[in-house]
Amino acid sequence: MFGNAPSPGRDCKEDAMTHVVTETCIHCKYTDCVEVCPVDCFKEGPNFLVIDPEECIDCAVCVSECPVQAICAEEDLPAEMQLFVNLNVELAAGWPTISKHKLPLPDADTWKDQTGKLAHLER
Repeated sequence: MFGNAPSPGRDCKEDAMTHVVTETCIHCKYTDCVEVCPVDCFKEGPNFLVIDPEECIDCAVCVSECPVQAICAEEDLPAEMQLFVNLNVELAAGWPTISKHKLPLPDADTWKDQTGKLAHLER
């Protein structure tokens, strides 16, 4: 994000930087990050978690808790992961808040190191 212009499609606080859950979380859904979030900004889908940018206070405590490094500061996202900014915004609007640790998906260990998982995202 540059200046005062939010990313296209964003409907969140002006100039607000946030953290973003990326493709690595798909089919894993480790919830270590949820347990440490002081504002309960994580939303849960069938096989993916997202961060609600309206709730995220950019404290970054979740980043080091993710065992698969699926969480990234918005300003540090690689170009190929930029689409996850708007995806987190979109899905956070409809998914329920998760604030307690749960077991990861049963096949998380199989999926955690795979790339190209976007097509497997369940909405």
